[in-house]
Amino acid sequence: QVQLVESGGDSVQAGGSLKLSCVGAGKIYTYACMAWFRQAPGKDREAVAFLARDQDSTYILESVKGRFTISHDNAENTLYLQMNSLNAEDTAMYYCAYHPYICPVDFRYWDFKGQGTEVTVSS
Repeated sequence: QVQLVESGGDSVQAGGSLKLSCVGAGKIYTYACMAWFRQAPGKDREAVAFLARDQDSTYILESVKGRFTISHDNAENTLYLQMNSLNAEDTAMYYCAYHPYICPVDFRYWDFKGQGTEVTVSS
C-alpha cells in the first residue's frame, strides 16, 4: 500500500512562490506516472502537471506553463511542484497522485492520491 502526504500549501500574495511536496511511503519508485491536480472552490478538479518516469516526459497545464515545474527526487521519494508568479486563479486544493502504469487525465482513475494541501493566493 502506498501513502502520499502533501505539504507546502500556504497563503501568499500574488506574484509569490511556493513549493509543494508529496512524500510517498511504500514502493513508489516503481510507479510509472506521477501528477499534481488541483481543485478550486466551485470548480472541477483539473490536471496541473504529469511526470512520466520512463520517458522522462512532462505535461504542464497551459495556464501554468512557464510558472510551474514538476520534479521528482528518487532518493527522497518525493514529488515536487515549484510554483512561481502565483495569481489568484491558482488558489485551490492541490493533490498529488501516482499510477503504476499510465497517466490518466481523470483524477478518479489514479491508484494512489494524497489528501491535499491548500494554496491561497491573494491579490
